[in-house]
Amino acid sequence: MLALLEALLQRGYAFVSPTPATHQRVISRPHKALAGDLRDVFGWSLPFRPDLLEPELRRIVIDGGLAEVGIDDLLRATVRISSLGDNLIVHSAYPTMHEDAVFFGPDSYRFANLIEQELGRLDRQRIATALDIGTGAGVGAIVIRQGCPSARVLATDVNPKALRFASVNAQAAGAQIEFIETSGIPRPDLPIDLAVANPPYIIDGASRAYRDGGDLHGAQVAIDMVADTLPRLSAHGTMILYTGSAIIDGVDGLKTRLQGLAAAHQRTLDYHTLDPDVFGEELTNPSYRDVERIELVAAVFLGAN
Repeated sequence: MLALLEALLQRGYAFVSPTPATHQRVISRPHKALAGDLRDVFGWSLPFRPDLLEPELRRIVIDGGLAEVGIDDLLRATVRISSLGDNLIVHSAYPTMHEDAVFFGPDSYRFANLIEQELGRLDRQRIATALDIGTGAGVGAIVIRQGCPSARVLATDVNPKALRFASVNAQAAGAQIEFIETSGIPRPDLPIDLAVANPPYIIDGASRAYRDGGDLHGAQVAIDMVADTLPRLSAHGTMILYTGSAIIDGVDGLKTRLQGLAAAHQRTLDYHTLDPDVFGEELTNPSYRDVERIELVAAVFLGAN
């Protein structure tokens, strides 16, 4: 995977990963039945003929087991490659149906932008230790590493596949990060100056870890992460949470719960809307029968100055 990222960077490859709904609409078009270029192969996950790839790329993909054989001996890449600033990110091929799928998409871009924005408000010299909780493809950790070059950056996930992908992405970006397989907060003796999290916030019938936010209409995972993390922050530490909230009868229940956690741990909460209405298609799910909309929010917990 690392060799593939390096080869695609050399060739000026770029691809912005859309939502699954947009992805499906695009590849359903007749001219997208078969890949015609590298973006079709590694971005749109279309089937391709082996001779579409030049020999070096073909060797990397086939020898590296990064393609599977389908109908009519056509190949299909088992990974997808997307752009994030000057970096390339490897993640799971479309469709991301497997329980251990490693997702990257519009939420990843917004999460990265939120971290960069908040870093601009913080004293980066005071960030000695930073933590990306549930790192997935490694986006949060990479952004922190590149924005805080002197910090020690840790990243956790319960998914071994995600940690493998994130490690490759970090190497490709030249980012030194410590990856830890755990569902909790590592190193109880280590105060955290900056924690970031982009937990799943949708109810997923298949209970896929990268997508299922648990109870409270998908908010439970986010609430649990905050409850576990706030006690571990240093006095001046900050936690940046990017997530979604199900709005019921005009009420944001997640905001109320996070306000309670902030008060309990003597933290200032900066809570604001990033997008008032996302994933509207989820409202057809019976689990959302009482939900008006799903709102994207940023919750930033600040300590002492």
